[in-house]
Amino acid sequence: MKQIGLWLGLLLTALSPASAQVTVEITQDQDQFLPGEAIITAVRITNRSGQALRLGAEDNWLTFSVESGDREVVPKTGDVPVTGEFLLPSSKVGTKRVDLAPYFSATIPGRYSVTATLRIKDWDREITSPPRKFDIIEGAKLWEQIIGVPKSAGATNSTPEVRKYILQQAHYLKSQLRLYLRLTDASGAKAFRVVTIGPTVSFGRPEPQVDKFSNLHVLYQDQPHAFNYTVFNPDGDVILRQTYDYLGTRPRLQPDGDGKIAVAGGARRITPNDIPTPPPESLSDDGPKPPVPSPEVTPPKP
Repeated sequence: MKQIGLWLGLLLTALSPASAQVTVEITQDQDQFLPGEAIITAVRITNRSGQALRLGAEDNWLTFSVESGDREVVPKTGDVPVTGEFLLPSSKVGTKRVDLAPYFSATIPGRYSVTATLRIKDWDREITSPPRKFDIIEGAKLWEQIIGVPKSAGATNSTPEVRKYILQQAHYLKSQLRLYLRLTDASGAKAFRVVTIGPTVSFGRPEPQVDKFSNLHVLYQDQPHAFNYTVFNPDGDVILRQTYDYLGTRPRLQPDGDGKIAVAGGARRITPNDIPTPPPESLSDDGPKPPVPSPEVTPPKP
């Protein structure tokens, strides 16, 4: 019995120090993601070892594993890039943020869990985090339209590429509705980008229109008396973002005879979140200036 007790004591001594002195935890800002949306994941490493840790020199110092709800291992499509050497002092917390979406085939709606494994080369130890659970959800499709991608300058008259804009709506943190743009191929099967447009109210529907440059204009209500106006190019990049208030008349999208689209009605309100960024003099010391009626604004050409 004494030998068995001694063996267990030695085993506990060998296994416990690393997990007690260094801990690994996964956090995410949200619990639900649309298929193809960036799955931003933060790994928090807490060092209580009494000595500085040198991490990030090896390609495999931090690795990830994703499982589906039935504990099936999700296939990897590549290694999550984590290189970048750094020193983590004792009693400090280091955070490494990555996007898991491009490197795991977690696209089927369902429950998933992710774990991270930290390898400390100098100690010849591995420390694994508790699993972090998240859901891939389908979201509600509100609108879609196929577009042709304009040719770049100097391109030949080849067959134009065809893509599809899809507006979707889904709950964020279970209580807040968010509006998303999914940019896919013509069939909708292959997603090039999934972009969060912003929070939206439950009692309004977005107003989407496509201009002659194949840019997508989206005007939607994000507050009881405020509207967000965002313009995307065919690559899914935001090229314009503005805020309009319901002041006398409701904002609406209005195309002209040349295929351009602008906001009519309402009142433009300058905010720090505008794209392009507003000049400093347009903002007061206490924040954005109050809304004033403004002329219609035509988005810049891509």
